[in-house]
Amino acid sequence: MSIPDHDISAYVHAHAADFLADLRTWLAIPSISGDPAAAADVERSAWWLGGALRDAGFPTVEVWETRGLPAVFAEWPSADPDAPTVLVYGHHDVQPAALADGWSTPPFEPTDLGDRLYARGAADDKGQVLFHLLGVRAHLAATGRDTPAVNLKLIVEGEEESGSEHLPALLRERRDRLACDVVVVSDTGMWGADTPSTCTGMRGLAEAQIDFFGPTSDIHSGSFGGAVPNPATALARLIAALHDEDGHVTIPGFYDGVGELTDRERELFAKLPFDEAVWLDNAKSAAASGETGYTTLERVWARPTAEVNGIWGGYTGPGRKTIVPASAHAKLSFRLVDRQDPEHIERIVRAWVAGRVPAGIRCELDFGTGVRPCLTPLDHPALRSVVRALGRAFDTEILYTREGGSGPEADLQEVLGAPVVFLGVSLPDDGWHSVDEKVEKPLLLKGAEAAAHLWHDLAATWHEARSGRNVS
Repeated sequence: MSIPDHDISAYVHAHAADFLADLRTWLAIPSISGDPAAAADVERSAWWLGGALRDAGFPTVEVWETRGLPAVFAEWPSADPDAPTVLVYGHHDVQPAALADGWSTPPFEPTDLGDRLYARGAADDKGQVLFHLLGVRAHLAATGRDTPAVNLKLIVEGEEESGSEHLPALLRERRDRLACDVVVVSDTGMWGADTPSTCTGMRGLAEAQIDFFGPTSDIHSGSFGGAVPNPATALARLIAALHDEDGHVTIPGFYDGVGELTDRERELFAKLPFDEAVWLDNAKSAAASGETGYTTLERVWARPTAEVNGIWGGYTGPGRKTIVPASAHAKLSFRLVDRQDPEHIERIVRAWVAGRVPAGIRCELDFGTGVRPCLTPLDHPALRSVVRALGRAFDTEILYTREGGSGPEADLQEVLGAPVVFLGVSLPDDGWHSVDEKVEKPLLLKGAEAAAHLWHDLAATWHEARSGRNVS
């Protein structure tokens, strides 16, 4: 039996003022993980969250030290012996921010302007972590339970904004404590305030730097040009060969395992109110471009890419310096989709580059740590629970999106062996990583309502699935 919507909504709105006051207190802590000078503030943020979780009723709360910055773990077991276990992921660290960057208000002095709350971390990700505390209290109040309908766990890391360097090791070391049936990620957003949605996948990432070396120093182009290999020319040819005229990546094996979108997936993407002119304006671009045969949303959500992030070499100062440069360099990134592996991409890129290095050029190729893609099947019971919970909170149809970027979700999925679903309420104009980051306060309350519905729905869905079909 479902929970009456008005019971949850009434509880959330009755406690909204206290929730927002707590959020403002947390947002005032400048937990900038990328700044070594702010390490004490990241630590303070972790302990603040630990106290808030205890106040919310979590019987187990621990601050986990890592080789870097601390994460927060909390657990609230269900009294139901066969309840599913859910792990909520978020992060309590934030991007750097200063008034001198162009903020209209001090970034660590939370400011309310109507329905908006401005502060660094308001949307990314403190606001979306904290609504879970209000959500679980609403869930208990509306159901009359003393414990959640699911075994509820949280892991809130402190290094997401600086690359989650130590998260994979933490997941492996604490796998037994973090074991779960499903991971709920609340570090994402929706299509729009009037178009609530849930994300079903994120692309992975592989990054590389290519360095071509020719002469041992810059040499005179009149005396030697045309008679020795030029590393800048050689690198330009290699970069130009990355794509064919239809925008396909030419590296052999690049599309191994990449599946085509189903008709259902394309229909769901097409239901979104996408305005390409508005999108291009946000992209600061004059025209859409990319792989032939796919729409813009399909290109950024469901297709792999190869991008040149930077290319340099030789003389770039004022005036002329007629040389054959000693070296040339490029940075590349590859966005990956479901079933692509960063290690496979590294192997085939190395082989492709090696076959294109001309005589007389020495090549160095360096890859960073890759990120795997993740994708939740549209028919997965946990995803259907998220869609129903959001639908109850927003009282409208919930649409489906994906994210073109990359994050730690694939590590969660791979290490813990559990599907990932997304429950986020941030908007595209919330200013993540930018000046004047904000969050819409009514949407945070909707997030809390959705979370309250989700724990009841997941428990009911899991029982039904276990009795009748395989949930995976």
